[in-house]
Amino acid sequence: MPELADVARAMVAPGRGILAADESTPTIKKRFDSVSAESTEDSRRAYREMLFTTEGAEQHISGVILFDETLRQSASDGTPFAKLLTARGMLPGIKVDKGAKDLPGAPGEKVTEGLDGLRERISEYVSLGAKFAKWRAVIDIADGIPSDYCIEANAHALARYAALCTEGGLVPIVEPEVMMDGAHDLARCHAVTERTLRAVFAQLYTQRVRLEEIVLKPNMVIPGKKCTARASVREVAEATLDCFRKTVPAQVPGIVFLSGGQSEEEATAHLNEMNKLGGSPWELSFSYGRALQASALKAWGGQASQLGAGQKAFLHRATCNGAARSGSYTPDQERAA
Repeated sequence: MPELADVARAMVAPGRGILAADESTPTIKKRFDSVSAESTEDSRRAYREMLFTTEGAEQHISGVILFDETLRQSASDGTPFAKLLTARGMLPGIKVDKGAKDLPGAPGEKVTEGLDGLRERISEYVSLGAKFAKWRAVIDIADGIPSDYCIEANAHALARYAALCTEGGLVPIVEPEVMMDGAHDLARCHAVTERTLRAVFAQLYTQRVRLEEIVLKPNMVIPGKKCTARASVREVAEATLDCFRKTVPAQVPGIVFLSGGQSEEEATAHLNEMNKLGGSPWELSFSYGRALQASALKAWGGQASQLGAGQKAFLHRATCNGAARSGSYTPDQERAA
C-alpha cells in the first residue's frame, strides 16, 4: 500500500485537482431536475460515467470523490468505477460523513454526523478501491453565529474522522466549509474562517493526526451572497492567502478549495489569482463540484445523444482549472470554448 503522504501529494500534483462527484441522491436529483433529467440509479451511473471517461480530463483531474452508490457502480462495460478511475490515473475517493444535522442547543447551527461505525466503513471502502475520503463540516455566518460551541464540535468531529481514516488507510480530506450564504462582508468571512481553521488544526494536533497525510478542503475568503460590498478577484485572493498563512501549517501538502456556490468562472479566476500571487508553502488546487460540472450537466441534459457535448464542456472546465493551478488561466480561454 502506498504511504498516505504519497497519496496526499498525488492528490495535489501540479496542474491537477479533484472532481467532487459525491452528490447525495437527493442533491443530484435537484441537479437533474434543473435540466429536466430523470434521476434514477442508471441515469446517475450514466452521468458519472460520462465525466469519468472524458478523454484528456485525467491530465487535469487527480482524483474523484464518489458517493457510496457510485463507488459500488460499474461502467457500461462492467468495469467498476474505482478500477476505471485508477486505470486512467485518477484516484478514487469516498464521501464518508452522514450529513450536517441540527446542533443541540444551538439554533441555526449544524454539526456533521457519521462517526458511528466509521472504522468498519473505512475498511470496506478500502476493499472497494478507495484511496481517500471526505468529511464536510458546515459553519454558517449570521447574527450571533457561529458560536465557539459549533466550531469546536465540528473541529472535534473532523479530527476524529481524520484519525480514523489514517488508521484505516485512507487520506482524509478535511473540509471545514464557512458558508458564503448571508450578508457578511469579506472581513467577517476572514475572521470566521481564521477562527475555524485554528480550531480544526488544534484538534488535529490533539488527536495525533499527521498533517503530511491530510488534504485541506476549505472555503475561499469571500463576501456572502447577499453582501452589497463585492470584492474583486485580487481582494479575494489576497484575503484568502492572508488567512491561510496565519492558520495552516506548512506540513499540509495541499489545499483544494471548494467552490461554495461561486460561478464556474469565478472559482477558476480566484484560484488562478492565488497561484499568480505565489509564495505559499502548500499546493493550491481545487476540489470543485458544481464549478466543474454545471456546464457539463446542462450540455448533457440526460440525453445519451448529448454525451459528447457534456464531455466537451467538462473537459473545458477541467482544462481551465488545470491552468489556474499555475496561474496561467486567462479569460480568453473561456471565449475559446
